[in-house]
Amino acid sequence: MRKNSALLLGLFTCLSLPALAQQTQSINVVTTAVPMLRISPDARAGGMGDLGIATSADANSSFWNQAKIPFATQRSAIALTYTPWLKDLGLNDVFIGTVAGYHQIDELQAISGSLRYFNLGSIQFTDFAGNDLQKFNPREFAFDAGYSRKLSDKIGVGIALRFIYSNLANGNTNGVTYKPGTAVAGDISFFYNGLNEEGTGITAGAVMSNLGSKIAYTNDARGKDYIPANLGIGAVYTKAVDETSKISFGIDINKLLVPTPPTDTSTAARDAYRNKSVVGSWFSSFGDAPGGFNEELKEFQVSTGLEYGYNDQFFARAGYFYEAKTKGNRRFFSVGAGVKYNRLGFNFSYLVPTGQGINRNPLSNTARFSIVFDLGADDGSGTSNE
Repeated sequence: MRKNSALLLGLFTCLSLPALAQQTQSINVVTTAVPMLRISPDARAGGMGDLGIATSADANSSFWNQAKIPFATQRSAIALTYTPWLKDLGLNDVFIGTVAGYHQIDELQAISGSLRYFNLGSIQFTDFAGNDLQKFNPREFAFDAGYSRKLSDKIGVGIALRFIYSNLANGNTNGVTYKPGTAVAGDISFFYNGLNEEGTGITAGAVMSNLGSKIAYTNDARGKDYIPANLGIGAVYTKAVDETSKISFGIDINKLLVPTPPTDTSTAARDAYRNKSVVGSWFSSFGDAPGGFNEELKEFQVSTGLEYGYNDQFFARAGYFYEAKTKGNRRFFSVGAGVKYNRLGFNFSYLVPTGQGINRNPLSNTARFSIVFDLGADDGSGTSNE
């Protein structure tokens, strides 16, 4: 692999947001640095097609929607997740590990924090002639801290601050010095809890996440890349079937707040794309697709999922994730299960293999494993915490 920032970013994008290159349609994927920030970080959401914005609060809520946390039934909780990544491509040393937790200060407010770590395995770097240079272990992590508060019995809001570190290469090659990239970002979130006393009703949420600076891997100011700022909205309907059983159906819709790459390959067009201000890019991302409104619609990703819970102890989940063919083509079904005993919970999810031959989804056979520890007493808020 040639050691330059474009190829490094391309490598990482392929690992995290795989596009099927064999598509005959015009492909124009919205790419960013540190795409691991948009990888589903927990097994519960992973079992529901990456659904998480408006589901009931749990220890991993800081990854999805800070504003849910004051409605959690447990005073405090912590979760650990391990995800072997892209196993279907034969990669055995690439994984994501996360830890997340929260503590409710009182009945109205809570604090939270999380850490995600992405190990990209061992990579052999070469020069332009194909001669081996060195082996390197690219890795990334992001740490965030958040605060959330109830504004009423039904409405919550939250904020979070995040530090991002991405080390894809080091050293000097062909006169270019590579270094780890760093960035800071924040989230703003909203949650509506419309559940009645029996646990039936609608919950909804909206999140603007990863709103922050660009990131650079060299000292060239023109080489900064966008991080995956995102707008997500979601809704879930929960029905209490009886005293022991509940079933929930939900949908999340996400849109990257990142400029669409221009199809014009001129230097002026590329410079205009890279030099957009961060705040300006959030707004322009809704109308800058070269293909117009039809292409803009294709940049929305959809997650749908369901969860059945029995006695708040046993859970079965299923979901589907959709992304347009020309925008990454990630489409997969997922299934999951969970069990909770006293204060210990275990969740598992699995991406069902899809496609055959060159059309096989690279995300097939992806599994996630989460352990959840409830550390505080039930506050009686009536929202499931598994």
